[in-house]
Amino acid sequence: MARVKGAMRTRARHKRVLKSAKGYFGAKSKLFRTAKQAVMKSLNYAYVGRRLKKRDFRKLWIARINAGARINGISYSKLMDGLKKAGVQMNRKMLSEMAINDAEGFGKLVSVAKAKL
Repeated sequence: MARVKGAMRTRARHKRVLKSAKGYFGAKSKLFRTAKQAVMKSLNYAYVGRRLKKRDFRKLWIARINAGARINGISYSKLMDGLKKAGVQMNRKMLSEMAINDAEGFGKLVSVAKAKL
């Protein structure tokens, strides 16, 4: 039986990792072992970052809605409770956009929520 050597597969794997590490500082972009560690760490940070981004945007939307609600004389939690009781199904992203760009429309939503409380 012929001997099987894995040079082609190993080279392809090394090439893929080093391509992902392109632009990293120093040895992290040149040496396979350090590049592999850096790429693994980067991928982990990217995975976590995608989840954190969702949290951060939700916090931003809530802060904007709260600011708009307080201008109209109601707190965020009471506004959301009133909207839920009124059957208004609008996500926080759209509510925050309304609070910024369409103050009049947002004021009408606030009045609907106040009526249901």
